[in-house]
Amino acid sequence: MTGPRSMSMRIGALLGAGVILGACAVVGTGTATGQPRVLLHMDFDGPAGSAPDPIWRAELGGGGWGNHEAQVYTDRPDNVSLDGHGHLAMTARRAADGQITSARLTTWGNFAFTYGRAEARIALPAGTGLHPAFWLLGTDIYEVGWPAAGEIDVIETLNHATEWHSAVHAPQAGTARGQQLSASGPVPFPLAGEFRTYWVERTPGRIVTGVDDLTLLTITPLNLQEGATWVFDRPFNLLFSLAVGGAWPGPVDASTPFPASMLIDYVRVTEL
Repeated sequence: MTGPRSMSMRIGALLGAGVILGACAVVGTGTATGQPRVLLHMDFDGPAGSAPDPIWRAELGGGGWGNHEAQVYTDRPDNVSLDGHGHLAMTARRAADGQITSARLTTWGNFAFTYGRAEARIALPAGTGLHPAFWLLGTDIYEVGWPAAGEIDVIETLNHATEWHSAVHAPQAGTARGQQLSASGPVPFPLAGEFRTYWVERTPGRIVTGVDDLTLLTITPLNLQEGATWVFDRPFNLLFSLAVGGAWPGPVDASTPFPASMLIDYVRVTEL
């Protein structure tokens, strides 16, 4: 993804070692000896059509966000709700008048972490013009803007999900869009329609992304160009989005399978 919507908000004090928690966060307070401490674990059990835990804020609007996308994000149950089978369903739909609606969720203000492993088990949709993503933004995004806050794209797929995309966006003097450090390519197994575990590991001065047992991208300050700034040893919040159309991946067509759903089985953040 590239940048958030415009919004004027302020975040409260950070609690603990880079962790921000709202009242509805599902957080482990202790683990067995030798096991990593769980900062957040969330399953999506509940009746079909019900809203996810309020730790997830729906970002509303669109019709031009990001890459000049086509969708309008809503918080309606037909765009974002539990499916009754243990999953969170984020669904893109096209109405009879041609309007496309979808969903984008963030933990901004409710949960963030600095160091650790964030993973989500996701079944990604596929189809012309579809652009699902699991990503992170710095919690100061509404104070300093994008790309100054930094962005980590754990996984993005385009169209028929024949290859993965993973990226880090760092601010860089002299350019409005910063430096993008990215990689992409095929994987030896299908991505579309199958549950895979997508993850990012954050340690001081290092970001690693992957899927299942496969490492996708490793970034350190040594990868930055002149004028770029490492802003990634700070709290970041989690985001999920299902964008549609725009300059990347391109427009939908008659073959695009509406409705199209991105299913999330669980989200977990642990200390390393």
